[in-house]
Amino acid sequence: MSAVRDFIVEARPKQWLKNLLVFAGPGAAGVLNESEVFLDSVLVFIGFCVAASGTYFLNDVIDRNLDHNHPVKRTRPIASGRISVRVGTVVSVVLLIGGIVIASTPRWQAGGIVLLYVVLTVSYSVYLKKVPLLELAVIASGFVLRAMAGAAGTEIPMSTWFLLSITFGSFFVASGKRFAEVMEFGSDSRTRTALSEYSVSYLRQLIVFSCTATAISYFLWAFENASDSASDFPFHELSIVPMVLSLLRYVMVLESGQGEAPEDIFLKDRAIQMYVLSWLTLYVVGVYTT
Repeated sequence: MSAVRDFIVEARPKQWLKNLLVFAGPGAAGVLNESEVFLDSVLVFIGFCVAASGTYFLNDVIDRNLDHNHPVKRTRPIASGRISVRVGTVVSVVLLIGGIVIASTPRWQAGGIVLLYVVLTVSYSVYLKKVPLLELAVIASGFVLRAMAGAAGTEIPMSTWFLLSITFGSFFVASGKRFAEVMEFGSDSRTRTALSEYSVSYLRQLIVFSCTATAISYFLWAFENASDSASDFPFHELSIVPMVLSLLRYVMVLESGQGEAPEDIFLKDRAIQMYVLSWLTLYVVGVYTT
């Protein structure tokens, strides 16, 4: 059982929370309640989860020596030696191929986007993570590709403002992650090579920029949707309030020294959960009842 647990830990199921972005495109378009669209979205979601787990296995094989210097990552199954490098590599290849095939089931375009995600992620693990700023862009692109895969798998066109909201929001989360790491470890490149190139003040500026750009993009997206709505009640406009509050709350969490693992923040912070639930309620009601 311990061996099975190690493989589950290495697959990082908590990270699958990010893959919910697959449902963002069809959800925002108001067609997620159609059975065919929903099933196609689920297939793309499963494919992304499988492929993403494959990249985690491969990343930990490549990073095993660096991970030895990290207080948490050193306990991961591959870094600690509980899963061998050979086995980790084989499992990674199987998961990567399987994820692409599953995501291609609804439409090959979705599988192509998952393939692009895999190529970028592997490139990141091998080299791009060493390049300051570019490595943040690659991390952010992973979130954008999730949304694009969901739209491609269901043939849903995406609004420009919708895409920009996700792009800047992803960069905001990535910048916050690096900010938290620098706050905890300083510019110690033994845990992550690019950290030596970042300062707290620079990352704080990136957070302010990306947070502001996310908010403005969302404002324009919300007003764009409101203009297409048949309802006289301002559901979309009101959704701006909890969206902004969730962004500002996340900044507060970052300033408190947390945020190295964004998925943990979203799973544990009750204030963020409340704001996100309020936003989701307003947006879903606005899209599906008007």
